[in-house]
Amino acid sequence: MKPIRVLIADDHDLVRAGLKLLVQALEGVDVVGEASNGREAIARAKSLRPDVILMDLQMPELNGLDATARIVAEDPAVRVVILSMSASEEAVLPSLRAGATGYLLKNVKPVELELAIRSAAKGESFLCAAVSRHVVEKCFERTSAADEFYDRLTGRQREVLQLIAEGRTSKEIAGRLGVSVRTAEAHRTQLMEALDIHDVAGLVRYAIRRGMLTP
Repeated sequence: MKPIRVLIADDHDLVRAGLKLLVQALEGVDVVGEASNGREAIARAKSLRPDVILMDLQMPELNGLDATARIVAEDPAVRVVILSMSASEEAVLPSLRAGATGYLLKNVKPVELELAIRSAAKGESFLCAAVSRHVVEKCFERTSAADEFYDRLTGRQREVLQLIAEGRTSKEIAGRLGVSVRTAEAHRTQLMEALDIHDVAGLVRYAIRRGMLTP
């Protein structure tokens, strides 16, 4: 049988190295690449065409949530398993809605990692034991106004939100996105209007609540 091709996306070198050792030890599974942020994950997914991506939820520049949504939208055959420290519904629900087929806490046992990879490769969903049915059911029952606002944002607006929350200036954002400073400032204004948040501190708090970065 053809081996399962896995891409590992995590911004911590030691975490990637540890995951790589665990995954490569699995029979019939190959690690074909690594990425240290969401942008790299998108690029590697496009060039390497992995079967499964192990995606960290919190990464700089572009978080795992939005990277997942873009990757799955471009190639639905790619299966994404989210890696996170949080089992809260606020973290799980957006991940599943973004198109992830699996969700693992970073403290799971290796056997759960293997089950998640093999399940994802077959197109099956896999949630680690700590993410209980109760949590998932509550996730789908709740649709807050904040979720609705976030869902209305364009992909570009979500990028700008994360970059602002990371403390990037309009000039830095323009450079990251390959646009003019005036266009970057326009994106900032449109984002604030869309979320009805009119200061940077408010955007930072919102991004933290969304799980896009840690405090």
